[in-house]
Amino acid sequence: MSDTPMILGLALGESYGVHPGAWRMPGVDPLAYTNVDVQVRGARAGERGGLDFVFFPDRVFLHGDLLAAPPMFTMEPLLVLAAVARETRRIGLVASASTSVNEPYTLARQFRALDVMSHGRAGWNAIPSYEPEAFANHGRPVPSGDEKYERLHEVIQITQALWGSWAREAGLPDPQAGRFADMAHIRPVNLQGRHVGARGPLQIPPSEQGQPVIFMPLASGRGLQAAGMYANGILAMPRTIEESRTQRDIVRTSAVRAGRDADEMKFVPFMSFGLGATKRQALDRRRTLDERAGLAPSLSRLSMMLGVRLDAERADAPLTAGQVDEIQAHAAAPPAAKAVKLAREGWSPRDIIAHGVFDPNPGLVGTPEDAADLLQQWFGAGVCDGFTIVPDSQQDGIDDFVDQVVPILRRRGLRPAEYRGATLRDHLGLRDQIGIDSRLSTTSA
Repeated sequence: MSDTPMILGLALGESYGVHPGAWRMPGVDPLAYTNVDVQVRGARAGERGGLDFVFFPDRVFLHGDLLAAPPMFTMEPLLVLAAVARETRRIGLVASASTSVNEPYTLARQFRALDVMSHGRAGWNAIPSYEPEAFANHGRPVPSGDEKYERLHEVIQITQALWGSWAREAGLPDPQAGRFADMAHIRPVNLQGRHVGARGPLQIPPSEQGQPVIFMPLASGRGLQAAGMYANGILAMPRTIEESRTQRDIVRTSAVRAGRDADEMKFVPFMSFGLGATKRQALDRRRTLDERAGLAPSLSRLSMMLGVRLDAERADAPLTAGQVDEIQAHAAAPPAAKAVKLAREGWSPRDIIAHGVFDPNPGLVGTPEDAADLLQQWFGAGVCDGFTIVPDSQQDGIDDFVDQVVPILRRRGLRPAEYRGATLRDHLGLRDQIGIDSRLSTTSA
């Protein structure tokens, strides 16, 4: 196996799956949104397959039209992950938390607690909020872009300083000597910025990995600069290999500019799959999901994408020769280009939709071999360090990937047969860290 295996994470924020029809499938718990056991089962399945981490995104406001669909994302990521931590042993636990509406002491304390509870498996996806609803829920006005990123720098730096305020040198409790900890190594940080501050020290000692791993979303401008300074993992949404290559190069360059090693920046884009023993079975499975969501909106969207009127009565028949000749798509967009290609190959509108042309992430609907081929193609091209898998339906999508795709990746030498360490830093091949990175300035640029 390669010394740098493919990283694999699993997005579990959607309690049913990312496909809008997943919550309506037979056998799915309609109360999965509030059933933590559903997320525990998903994480344990990922751990059974040796996946490196589970990821829980977040929005700090009610997101979605509840008349037709459940809320997006989980109830509260850190609380859910506390439950997951108790039921798992190795898989990493990554949660989003906003730098715009949370205080650094709260973030440092909560993520350190999760890190200690899980014996060094916690990760923080540090994101600035941008939605007016998020700020309204915290009684705050929407800040300017400059203020938003000034606060992000302050929050991350103070959070990391608090993580470093209790050093390993403080030692372990010694009942015989009557000493619990050496206070010479547990010190206040006394940091105050323009937006936030904290005295410290934190009241929780370091975990086995020192401190949580920091992830950040792909961004540009000041967001990219911040990622270069702090992030060890980048969660991104490139649509093509070419986009992924460009984005990975950009974030690696940002790390170097901040004085860090480019290899410390793990680029793990989202990837979706719909699996079946054959391509036809995979399409039929996805068609069932599409039908549960309602075919009419997708058919209307496909009509606009192709520039051709499509009738529901002929949704199972290939486009006519005349319709194919009339296609006028904005083929520069990957979904449109894929839809045009499928239409010209003779697939029916229902099957074109079932190929996942409207999925929010790249991926495919096909066999486990197809899925492994796609992952190997991207990884082998050096355009990413791994992937965050997004199941279309949690009911069967996680188990299918773990039981059918992961063994193929292992046979090809792309994934280890078992976990190579106990902490999230071990899984990702990251250096130890406690406190602010000594290579960086303690003030934002």
